[in-house]
Amino acid sequence: MRTLVTGGGGFLGSYVVERLRTEGLEPFVPRRRDYDLTEHADVVRLFADARPELVLHLAAEVGGIGANRANPGRYWYANLLMGVHVLEQCRLAGVEKVVLLGTICEYPKHTPVPFREEELWNGYPEETNAPYGIAKKSLLVGGQTYREQYGLNAIHLLPVNLYGPRDNFDLETSHVIPALIRKMLEARERGEREIVLWGDGSPTREFLYVEDCAEGIVLAAQRYDGAEPVNLGTGAEISIRALAELIGELTGFDGEIVWDTSKPNGQPRRALDTSRAMELFGFRARTALREGLEQTVAWYRTAAPAHAAR
Repeated sequence: MRTLVTGGGGFLGSYVVERLRTEGLEPFVPRRRDYDLTEHADVVRLFADARPELVLHLAAEVGGIGANRANPGRYWYANLLMGVHVLEQCRLAGVEKVVLLGTICEYPKHTPVPFREEELWNGYPEETNAPYGIAKKSLLVGGQTYREQYGLNAIHLLPVNLYGPRDNFDLETSHVIPALIRKMLEARERGEREIVLWGDGSPTREFLYVEDCAEGIVLAAQRYDGAEPVNLGTGAEISIRALAELIGELTGFDGEIVWDTSKPNGQPRRALDTSRAMELFGFRARTALREGLEQTVAWYRTAAPAHAAR
């Protein structure tokens, strides 16, 4: 099956491409320098070049709380436009199936824990990442309406926060785990006795190891054909304070963690009900948080000089 993976050169996408190759597929992986997915003409040209039967739309512009606060308009515009262009070209090209990757940021700010897919429309997303979340949520609606009107087999997945080797460790745009790993390792190397973190450490998060997420996406592409969105996660919740302490242990940073409460906490709690993924396509995450963090820290210790300079 001719397969197109947008975002296939990125963090998650690179693992999905590797997984597809183990399944005997050689996907078409566009690069941003060749195809700007926010430009209609580029997406038309991409579909003409790739001639896909299956599309995995993983391309996104993402970041942590700071990046979302600095780029709300860009994140809304880019993520919405990329998805709209891809979805419309899937329709026009007669693609057999498209997997649209959503985000946990689509959920309302005060969603009852664990988050169930039925709760998606019961409130407004957390303010700091609402533009990004709403852009992705619009693609859920788009996929469902294209299914209804045109018969396009569009599925929508909702992964929780990802982490793992090859993540983005740029402190301006990274998410919490790579930021903590880099800050703590660099503080330890410089002999600094404290680091400053945003918020008060009380919010909870759930984290999914990137290889597990790639497995879930490929399983869904193979086995799931429904209209309803599906969570991808572990179901395990941890506070940011406890996460920081665990990463401190794994990086050897034993200094003081100072919480800057003038900065936002983000969503109060995040943890998913993952039963639908197990029931519908047999996905269950296999990597425990501590194990995944150990592998991520080990990778960054080796890759840090080249990776941090990007």
